Amino acid sequence: MANIKSQIKRNRQNEGRRLRNKAVRSELRTAAKKVRTAAAEGGEEGTALLRQATRALDRAASKGILHKRTAARRKSRLARSTASSRSEA
Repeated sequence: MANIKSQIKRNRQNEGRRLRNKAVRSELRTAAKKVRTAAAEGGEEGTALLRQATRALDRAASKGILHKRTAARRKSRLARSTASSRSEA
């Protein structure tokens, strides 16, 4: 445990950020899973879910939770999966 006052504060801040980032990453995984399951079922709600997931990924990238290229890669993969499911149906 740190003895320095500023480091104790820094540890508290880091813990809060870690929990917030963990929650956001969990929401991102949930959103991506919803898009993939909708794409597999071939329903029409896939595009709306894709839009929501894209917004969530962009928000996470802008806040520094994800790298912007990581967000772009994930968006691309989700979009490809929904597009391929629409072309099959």
